[in-house]
Amino acid sequence: MKKIRKLYQWTTSIPLLATLLHFSGYLDENIALQIFAGILLIFCVMSAVHHSEIIAHRVGEPYGTIILAVSITIIEVAIIISLMMSGGEEYASFARDTVYAAVMLILNGIVGLSLFIGGRKYHTQTFSSQSVRIALVALISIVVFTMILPSYTKGHSGPYYTKAQMLFEVFACLVIYITFISAQTIRHREYFITEDNEESGDPKHHSISNLSLVISLIFLLISLTIVVLLAKELSLPLESMILYYGLPKSLVGVVIAGIILLPEGIAAVSAAKNNRLQTSLNLALGSSLASIGLTIPAVSLASYIYGFPLILGIDILSIILLVISIFTVMISLIGGRSNYVYGVVLLVNLVAYVFLTINP
Repeated sequence: MKKIRKLYQWTTSIPLLATLLHFSGYLDENIALQIFAGILLIFCVMSAVHHSEIIAHRVGEPYGTIILAVSITIIEVAIIISLMMSGGEEYASFARDTVYAAVMLILNGIVGLSLFIGGRKYHTQTFSSQSVRIALVALISIVVFTMILPSYTKGHSGPYYTKAQMLFEVFACLVIYITFISAQTIRHREYFITEDNEESGDPKHHSISNLSLVISLIFLLISLTIVVLLAKELSLPLESMILYYGLPKSLVGVVIAGIILLPEGIAAVSAAKNNRLQTSLNLALGSSLASIGLTIPAVSLASYIYGFPLILGIDILSIILLVISIFTVMISLIGGRSNYVYGVVLLVNLVAYVFLTINP
């Protein structure tokens, strides 16, 4: 009976309700239902966080954070490719805008909020500086290959890659990301885990049954999928509202990236609040690497195969903001100890990014 009652918890029933609403076909013109769908979307995010935490406790770190990051990235790829294939020229920069927004939100928003909340509560928190170096080295290279070089190569006019350059970018990103995952899970796994993670006698690990693990895996995928489907369905009215108020269309990518990253953001901030900053950084930096290191190659391959236009390069203002963000994170985390001052600076960077997106 206890296992049966678990199926009726809100973390399983809300995603199913949201799924029924999405496939009902009544969201197109009904504003009240769109608002209700937005509320359900938030609860689906909370459901995804709940199930990802169960999986993380069961499989251990850093595998739990990798599962969440890769799951969200796969669904992010699905929504970007579907919109770009159907939208044509108007959505040529959608992948770039969404992934760039995701990286900026992760580095400044998730990392910044985690450092601020953890620093305010515990004054100083420690973590493995080696793990941060590995993640940032990989991230910097991937960022350069995917977003900066396309604006300066000479093979194609504008912020585009030629087909040959695109294939090289896919190869480079995949090699770097696979090497990072290898280091995180095998070669240098000790850098990414804490003493608490290594305790095999963790009662939470043993109290999670195989049935609970399977249920959480299923409903994690359902929750993440319906979050993205609802985000995609609500993106058109959102875009209309943004354009109605004279705001730049790139703001749509920022909002969608924010929605997609909510599960990881909540999980990362919660970990920092519970004095598990290493887990928080694994989530944040791992998510940024997955977001750009997997999404851009996948979209590039789809563009190569199906021939839809793909703008990758960012402008000089975006490059400056990105460099400031990476440099600030690097200086903040390279010593292995954090405090709330670093968090405040990163959050100010986030405000500057959003402000300059609206007022370029």
